[in-house]
Amino acid sequence: MEKKILKMMAMMMAALMLTFTFTACEDDDDPVVAAPSVSAPANQDVVSGESVDITFNFAAAGGFKSATATATNGTATIKTNGVAGATSGTVVVAYTAGSQTGAGSVVLSVTDNKNQSDDATAVINVVAEQTVFDITGNITQNTTWETGKTYILKSRIAVVSGVTLTIQQGVLVKGEAGTGANATALLIARGGKLMAEGTAQEPIIFTSVADEIQPGQIVSPNLDPDLNGLWGGLLILGNAPISADAASVQIEGIPPSDPNGLYGGDNPNDNSGVIRYISIRHGGANIGEGNEINGLTLGGVGSGTVIENIEVVANQDDGIEWFGGNVNVTNAVVWNAGDDAIDTDQSWGGTLDNFVVIGAGDECFELDGPEGTMVAKHIIKNGTVYALNADGLVDNDPNSYVDMFNVYFRDLKAGQDFDQIPTVYACVFENLQATIPAGTLLTDFFKDGSAAFTTEVPLGQNTVGADMTKFAGWSWAAAAGMLR
Repeated sequence: MEKKILKMMAMMMAALMLTFTFTACEDDDDPVVAAPSVSAPANQDVVSGESVDITFNFAAAGGFKSATATATNGTATIKTNGVAGATSGTVVVAYTAGSQTGAGSVVLSVTDNKNQSDDATAVINVVAEQTVFDITGNITQNTTWETGKTYILKSRIAVVSGVTLTIQQGVLVKGEAGTGANATALLIARGGKLMAEGTAQEPIIFTSVADEIQPGQIVSPNLDPDLNGLWGGLLILGNAPISADAASVQIEGIPPSDPNGLYGGDNPNDNSGVIRYISIRHGGANIGEGNEINGLTLGGVGSGTVIENIEVVANQDDGIEWFGGNVNVTNAVVWNAGDDAIDTDQSWGGTLDNFVVIGAGDECFELDGPEGTMVAKHIIKNGTVYALNADGLVDNDPNSYVDMFNVYFRDLKAGQDFDQIPTVYACVFENLQATIPAGTLLTDFFKDGSAAFTTEVPLGQNTVGADMTKFAGWSWAAAAGMLR
């Protein structure tokens, strides 16, 4: 009996040892697997409201199963997930920053096929959107200036040939103070393009850095509309024909050392872009004795260019000056020009249609003739002129080549005149109207026979002149109540 018991005990011990042996072998075949490991990228800045891709790296010996992402001060969405079963890889998370500046984060958690997990945190600094940009050098590649932002011209900036600058509606462009060769200006060189398309609700405004105006405003909160010479102006140059001593010459206001200042050529259909709903203010910086920059300078600009709804306020030199070319300009206001309001030179061959002149330091119109062999006629029509303190009304040369009709003159004073009728070329002047001061004669103002095509009318009873509705909403002159 005792032998039987001993035998049974021995058999049980053997069975236990065998079970232990099998278990040990199974454990050796299925060792413990390390949990996943996730690493986050370096800390980074993200502009409020904008999105950025954040890439996490992972290692998962147990095989990738899933990932989840959460965020603070923003939202997170997995854009590119890990590969199922992969032992390493990346997960890309799209993070959109919230509206609050300051700290934010993205937490990524990775789980493996053993249901083990690990996470890592990407630290985000949400920063305010940049809205003011310094422009320090010429524009040499296609560039866009965006709505709601302000661009500071730190020097004379040229958009070089072959390059397009697009300025979106509502943009503010401000020029630093400077004179001489350091005068700030925006210059569109021959072969370059300006696509500046504001709207009646959101015009593009060119002004001085001293102007505290903000995007969305029309009227300057701190500068008067007669303060000038604080920066340069806008110059557009093209390849259209000009009447000068050469086929191409250097534009006034730009030093001869700058080759971007050349204008003129042989392409009357040249296209320098589209310019709509812009207001140019407080310019005309002097680069030398008697050499100021106009508010808007158009040198050799071709008919392929579109220029509509333009305002020039408080420019130290001329408001708008054409040097040859044949671009048309529609719906223009020139207010408080320091020299001439409208100045034409070198046989400009286009049309100015629907315009307003409000005062001038010299002439309301200075209309010069050709300076070379090329001869072209320009047309000025449908305008209202508030003469105010201007020295003169219309200054023609004997060889001026211009047609003028449907223009109304008001707010005249003694000494102002339409000085002469051109004699070299056949010009047409007709249907001019004027309200003159009490006790004066029409011939006191309209001389050399010009009274013959001018009709005296009581104030406000004119039947010709500008359509003032075209300037409502977007122009400073309209907002200031100047267009009566």
